[in-house]
Amino acid sequence: MVKIRTRYAPSPTGRMHVGNLRTALYAYLISKHEGGDYILRIEDTDQERFVEGATEIIYRTLKETGLIHDEGPDIGGPVGPYVQSERQKAGIYMQYAKELIDKGEAYYCFCDEERLKSLVQKIEVDGETKEISVYDKHCLHLSKEEVEKNLAEGKPFVIRQNNPTEGTTTFHDELYGDVSVENKELDDMILIKSDGYPTYNFANVVDDHLMGITHVVRGNEYISSSPKYNRLYDAFGWEVPKYIHCPLITDEEHHKLSKRSGHSSFEDLIEQGFLPEAVVNFVALLGWSPEDNEEIMSLEDLIKKFDYKRINKSPAVFDYTKLKWMNGEYLKRMDDDRFFELAKPYLEKAITKDLDLKKIVNMVKTRIEIWPDIAPMVDFFNEVPEYDTAIYCHKKMKTDTESSLKVLKEVLPVLEAHDDYTNDALYACLSDFVKSHEYKNGYVLWPVRIALSGKEMTPCGATELMEVIGKEESIKRIKEGIALLEK
Repeated sequence: MVKIRTRYAPSPTGRMHVGNLRTALYAYLISKHEGGDYILRIEDTDQERFVEGATEIIYRTLKETGLIHDEGPDIGGPVGPYVQSERQKAGIYMQYAKELIDKGEAYYCFCDEERLKSLVQKIEVDGETKEISVYDKHCLHLSKEEVEKNLAEGKPFVIRQNNPTEGTTTFHDELYGDVSVENKELDDMILIKSDGYPTYNFANVVDDHLMGITHVVRGNEYISSSPKYNRLYDAFGWEVPKYIHCPLITDEEHHKLSKRSGHSSFEDLIEQGFLPEAVVNFVALLGWSPEDNEEIMSLEDLIKKFDYKRINKSPAVFDYTKLKWMNGEYLKRMDDDRFFELAKPYLEKAITKDLDLKKIVNMVKTRIEIWPDIAPMVDFFNEVPEYDTAIYCHKKMKTDTESSLKVLKEVLPVLEAHDDYTNDALYACLSDFVKSHEYKNGYVLWPVRIALSGKEMTPCGATELMEVIGKEESIKRIKEGIALLEK
């Protein structure tokens, strides 16, 4: 059995898009499911798109998501270097491009920009006019002497793949099966650019072979390029890896997930208050599901259950509401100490008073979906916001502003005379008050809670609120509630 080797080969062009994270995750799961190797390779041959600091983002994201690579630029390995610009300086790509030229599978092209522009054609695609450029093999027909003369004179050149114009090329994808393409549709793509750097299309084929990659995971937008890749493998006499082309990820309007959505990258989601482990779990389900249809899964669970043959070919919809629900499930199951440490910055931002944050955090743990949900849920502990007295009216509790004013005036002296402001003692006190006045619990507790918080929804009941804010603040807020109702 050949050991499974997969790779994640991102370009350092900014934040990690959700689609790229899914590619990284699926490649990781395929290798680890079979006890294989997971390689990180940085593809920085497109120098114009290079973003300073983006490589560090890649390292950080993989670390935070738990997708730990076995070989890569930062840790080395037997088939390095693992950065394409370093491989280019070592002459790896030019060596293999020249081998293709010797075989008649590639050729030097000296066409200038003006001539290339003359080849541009306008076509109609789905009612839209698009420009395409198909190279006409002009330089393929240059004599050996002309090529050598141009090279000796230092004339700028690119190296192009020499694709046939007749017949078909067939490649196999693990999800889509055999896919055949008419060779006349294959452009002679550039392998080496005029700056000496390889194109993505050429470098990834050479590197995947030299690094022993057995399974290539990528988005299905690369299906149209796969016949060209196969022709390169065949030209070199190399074994073709297994291809797994993943479905498109769309937003809820079925448009391609873009930066405009506000949640297209891993860092976007972390900044919005999502947990890395919840994001990984969610991204795994964007186009794949386990046999048992379980939805909440740790990375270890995913490794055990992942079968790439269950990846769906249909576009996957990024359901933001589902992600929030899933994140909430992770928060509910989180260890209390870790939850407190992670929630603490959000609590401290919302509450500047010296209160027992541990008591408050226990109130919100099962009620939030993302960290920013905390602030609007607990900000009233700091001070009561301005509120409309209409919220005292509750049909089910049979309360209105008049009855609420009456209850608050009656309960105020009881609470002023009571000194034990622990939850149980307060609840017993108010229960006695309810019984002595022959009221229903909600008839009393609703207006008391409104006066204490200024909100219809709070993470706990009236007596728990009073325990946290204490006697002095509780009496003060009830008096303010009475004054507001009297107006």
